[in-house]
Amino acid sequence: MARVESGLGAEERGLKVDIVTNQVKTRRRSTKAEQRAETMEQILDEAELLFSRHGLHGVTLKDVAKRVGVHHTLLNYYFEDKKKLFDAVFARRAMVTSTKRMQVLDEYDRASGGKPTIEGALRAFLDTDLDLYIHGGDGWKNYGALSAQVANTPEWGAELMDSHFDPVVLRLIDLLKRAMPDCAEEDIFWGYHFVTGALMVTLARTGRIDKLSGGLCKSEDFEAIKARMASFMAAGFMQICNRKA
Repeated sequence: MARVESGLGAEERGLKVDIVTNQVKTRRRSTKAEQRAETMEQILDEAELLFSRHGLHGVTLKDVAKRVGVHHTLLNYYFEDKKKLFDAVFARRAMVTSTKRMQVLDEYDRASGGKPTIEGALRAFLDTDLDLYIHGGDGWKNYGALSAQVANTPEWGAELMDSHFDPVVLRLIDLLKRAMPDCAEEDIFWGYHFVTGALMVTLARTGRIDKLSGGLCKSEDFEAIKARMASFMAAGFMQICNRKA
């Protein structure tokens, strides 16, 4: 049986004792790069939470620093100002959802043999995004609420949405055009407008549907939303594209 030397304890000497084997193992210390990455993630997480609740203008760098437990000058060092911190917070998960949806849309296009359906294309786009909020924990839900704010802020939000999501949105539009070759192009774009509007209201999780339904429906119930949204929107597309003048 291994014997720990007298003097400094194992933990104090950078060692740890495996409680199963009683063997003394060297604990690898985090590198400065790893420590910096951990701090950055913590800053982004806490900033995301605050921005999702209070918006860009309702949060200061000092507010974020206080939650993280660091001096606010560290945030100035990493991000220079609050807007750059906000942009970094938004970009972190925007890249994930945009990349994932683009991948699934491409996979669906191949699987459909180049003959997509309206609902199939919408499910590839919507369900993929909703799965992140279903399985991603509070961080993704905070990001969803933040996205709803950004999408409804014309002064600077539109630019953020354009830069991060235009390619994947246009990929969806391409599939919808092929699924409805006789549909007027303007109707397809209006249809997408209604889709993204419903998605943003969903991500905001205001609790309004909870009150209106007397608790029958919950704005937090992304599973229920996923089960209905794509089918509902597909029917809407068919209606506006098949209506008679």
